[in-house]
Amino acid sequence: MQDNKKETIENYTNKYSQIFKENSLIDSSLDEMYGVKRGLRDKNGKGVLAGLTKISLIQSTEEIDGQSVPCEGKLFYQGYDINDLVKGFVKNKRYGFEEITYLLLFSELPNEEQLAEFKGILKDSRNLPRNFVRDVIMKAPSKDIMNSLTKSVLTLASYDDRVSDLSLDNVLRECLTLISVFPMLSVYAYHAFKHYECDESLYIHRPDDNLSVAENILRMLRPDKQYSKLEASVLDVALVLHMEHGGGNNSTFTTRVVSSAGSDTYSVIAAALSSLKGPKHGGANIKVVEMMQDIKSHVADLKDEEEIKGYLTKILNKQAFDNRGLIYGMGHAVYSISDPREKVFKEFVENLADEKGRRADFELYSMIERMAPEVIAKERRIYKGVSANVDFYSGLVYSMLDIPVELYTPLFAMARIVGWSAHRMEELINGDKIIRPAYKSVSTDKNYVEMSERS
Repeated sequence: MQDNKKETIENYTNKYSQIFKENSLIDSSLDEMYGVKRGLRDKNGKGVLAGLTKISLIQSTEEIDGQSVPCEGKLFYQGYDINDLVKGFVKNKRYGFEEITYLLLFSELPNEEQLAEFKGILKDSRNLPRNFVRDVIMKAPSKDIMNSLTKSVLTLASYDDRVSDLSLDNVLRECLTLISVFPMLSVYAYHAFKHYECDESLYIHRPDDNLSVAENILRMLRPDKQYSKLEASVLDVALVLHMEHGGGNNSTFTTRVVSSAGSDTYSVIAAALSSLKGPKHGGANIKVVEMMQDIKSHVADLKDEEEIKGYLTKILNKQAFDNRGLIYGMGHAVYSISDPREKVFKEFVENLADEKGRRADFELYSMIERMAPEVIAKERRIYKGVSANVDFYSGLVYSMLDIPVELYTPLFAMARIVGWSAHRMEELINGDKIIRPAYKSVSTDKNYVEMSERS
């Protein structure tokens, strides 16, 4: 009986999805006619300016003789160059996640006393409600950890008796709590999936209050709780580089749109998570890893540049890998010449590759990073430069850290929750109207037809 119902529904949706497609398709040339801009990928490179922010600045062009000219990419957090920030905490052998979180939220770098106090607040905020792991995370586990994470965030709202209070102090409390518990929610959801769906042992390690966020992620993930100093440091840098990237990226813009509607913090962050999980956004690094595995399985000599270039051409021409015509990890909506995050990250990736005995993998990635722009330039008519973005190497790093692919995008979320929090509060402070763009209707008028006369 149930199988018959399922088959009936599938037959109906197969038929009517095609009807919907035929009736709803809009000629893409109308976009230019009506001046529609979808974002920063428009031919003029300017896209849509939807608001103002002090939180971060992305620079990909500079003015020369009145002309906008592409330049080496730069990224600033609250006015500080990301290169200087990373060099600062790495040189002094500090973990940077907590320090840069403070900066993004409060607009200034903390001194030692302020940082110690802030770490204490994060530690005190890192608590889940009684039996939450058992009653929420362990129930209906899923391979899609982003869905599990979103479910947990929405359920946490039920435990907050001030959920509808939009006063800044309460929203800050909620944001600090979510920043603190995201690693637990994500890692525990993964362990629940592996135990209940894959019949593996169940590990629920409590975070150590004396460790950094990066150290605790590795501690909670690994059965033996062990990790090296370099492993934790590279993961820490990855988190910092993924924390924030302007108000216009899809998930951060989602944060601001839903915040402008007056929604609560948990609903806002759940919406941002739903945006981030898309393969065009936070899931891109997974596609890079899958693409590299495909290249390894189809290229006989991984040191033969001509053979690799030939296979990249096949990928670009939809003749290989997933037949979508994309070399993943290449290109960015904003940057043309370089992604500053990728340039900062690459040095740490190389050091980790040497420690892990993965030098050959690093050299393969470096070769493709160098050749892919040449192949794209030859095969495509492009209006802006193409370079590797931060996702190109992040998947390799996570694989070297033995982080399962199911946690790649949740790791992005563990970092980006900081930027989302800063943008949510900035929107609440400065935004007095709901963000509500327009859509131009291109429908045609129709005369009403009586039921008896319809074909």
